Formats: sequence, structure tokens, C-alpha cells
Amino acid sequence: MAYWLMKSEPFKYSWDDLVAEGEGTWDGVRNYLARNNMMAMQPGDEAFFYHSREGLEIVGIAHITVTGIGDPTDDTGKWAAVKLKAGRKFARPVTLAAIKAEPRLSEMQLIRLSRLSVCAVTADEWQTICRMGEG
Repeated sequence: MAYWLMKSEPFKYSWDDLVAEGEGTWDGVRNYLARNNMMAMQPGDEAFFYHSREGLEIVGIAHITVTGIGDPTDDTGKWAAVKLKAGRKFARPVTLAAIKAEPRLSEMQLIRLSRLSVCAVTADEWQTICRMGEG
């Protein structure tokens, strides 16, 4: 299993939107590294759901359900999409400030590549953030 972080602006698509949909399609990504990360995803992988722009926090964990699909918003056929379902919401959202303050997270793609919308997360980073979100 691999771990990921997926960013969405909550006014466009929030955690609550994913919960309401049941299963959502993650599309519209137009960055090659983010696309490559999505192409590396497998069903069963887990992803942090991060509210960007507003909130700047990880609010929950989603489960990747379908991979290897083309982005339905792309006419060129070069961009990827995945489907995901909401898992569990964190008792306490993990803010970007808290992530930056934690030395064990200093090498996260979220911090090093701040504009990247789909980031890889190591197992150690995953465990650290899960503990932070338990409340």
C-alpha cells in the first residue's frame, strides 16, 4: 500500500462533498509530477484529503478505489484521474502550521513542493500525521 496527499480547494470540492457523493472522481490535475503520482496509485492506497487555500489542513483519509482512468475533463488523453471514497474524518484537522512545526515532517512533498496538488507521503510521515489528527 502507498500513501498520498491530495489537495482541493474546499469551495470547489471539499471533504463534505466527497462524503456526500460516496465516491468521487479526482480530475482536473494539470501538473506532470502530480499526474505521475496519480498514475502510480493503486486501489486500496490511502490519501490524506487536504483543504488548500481555505483551512490549509488535512481533514481526513480517503481510499483510492479505481485507478488507471483518463481524466474526463481532458480532450488530449494525457492526463490521469482516479476515484476515491471518504474513509475517516480526523478528530482534529492537522494544519499546515502544525506540519511545518513537526521536524519529522520537514521533508514532506507538501512542504518542499508546496504547489504540488497530489503528493507522495512516506509511511513514517503517514503515521506521524495520523497521530496528530487523532485528537
